[in-house]
Amino acid sequence: MAFKVTPWEVEGDIDYEKLIKKFGLDLIEDNILKKIKDITGDNHFMLQRKIFFAHRDLDFILKEYKKGNKFYLYTGRGPSENLHLGHLMPLKFTKYIQEKFGVKCYIQLTDDEKFLFKDKLSLEDTKKMAYENALDIIALGFNKKNTKIIIDTEYAKTLYNHAIKVAKKITFSTAKAVFGFKNSSNIGQIFYTSMQAVPAFLESEKKGKNIPCLIPHGVDQDPHFRVSRDVLPKLGYMKPASIQCKLMPGLLEGGKMSASVPKSAIFTTDSPKQVQDKIQNAFSGGKETLKEHREKGGNPDIDIPFQYLKFFFEPDNKRLKKIEEDYREGKILTGELKQITVEKINNFLEKHRKEREKAKKKLDNFLLKD
Repeated sequence: MAFKVTPWEVEGDIDYEKLIKKFGLDLIEDNILKKIKDITGDNHFMLQRKIFFAHRDLDFILKEYKKGNKFYLYTGRGPSENLHLGHLMPLKFTKYIQEKFGVKCYIQLTDDEKFLFKDKLSLEDTKKMAYENALDIIALGFNKKNTKIIIDTEYAKTLYNHAIKVAKKITFSTAKAVFGFKNSSNIGQIFYTSMQAVPAFLESEKKGKNIPCLIPHGVDQDPHFRVSRDVLPKLGYMKPASIQCKLMPGLLEGGKMSASVPKSAIFTTDSPKQVQDKIQNAFSGGKETLKEHREKGGNPDIDIPFQYLKFFFEPDNKRLKKIEEDYREGKILTGELKQITVEKINNFLEKHRKEREKAKKKLDNFLLKD
């Protein structure tokens, strides 16, 4: 079945093996996992379960770190809607990397991008949502001393002065080939990837020397950073390294969790009842009748509630394996598995909402402004 993965559209069931070849990524092999564990003492469950599954130059980052050359992190989010669980997943992993390696992190909120690519949104809409998204990010527990949040239009003077250097090195033919732009694409869209490249060398610019950059991100955003890797050496900067994650599946069959399809996603702002209703209606790997399920078992590989436990909400590998085995053997019913997932998500969101309220008083400590 055909699938489509771009920074703005994801359709169909993604074949990640094919995507690795198409994008030219490297698979995260056991030797890299061992190097990470040697430094940090463990490996995050998202690495163990191949949720973060691919990379560019991650081995170089680890080698430099062992030499005493610390890298910094850069990740981001396009603020068109409230954050959903699929957005939180790579951010949680980024926080883990920040803590384990003790490094600085830039988080870019691209309100300008969403204004340029979403016809129905005004710049005021996207800027307002950027501030809302920032609260969710802070609520995850990022270290305020080592974490800076960039809202593009609030840091535009600094970003633009660097972005024009990048833009001068990117041809229109390259932008068309990588992003599929057409004659009808507005010129802001064509320029935009230059802005997204800036945080990949911003720390080097601030320190006056080359500092390695590692970008954790959803694999759909890879085209932006492929362009950055081509351009930045021409400006005297290192190629940014990256580590890519799979996309959290949506509640419906096929496709990713998407803010533009509310029924496919669980948002941080959803009430306990909304979470309950959404999970109860999520695509299941259970059999049609109780008798058949008890006899033949369910299929966790396609069961969305189980996938949410695997991607995010059950970090304990032994507990996850037990749930998986019991579901396959028909010992756990579909309704029981859904209820386990509902409780996990609602417990997480209850704590998250409390931290989000506290974040309102911390916001100014995180934001970079001109």
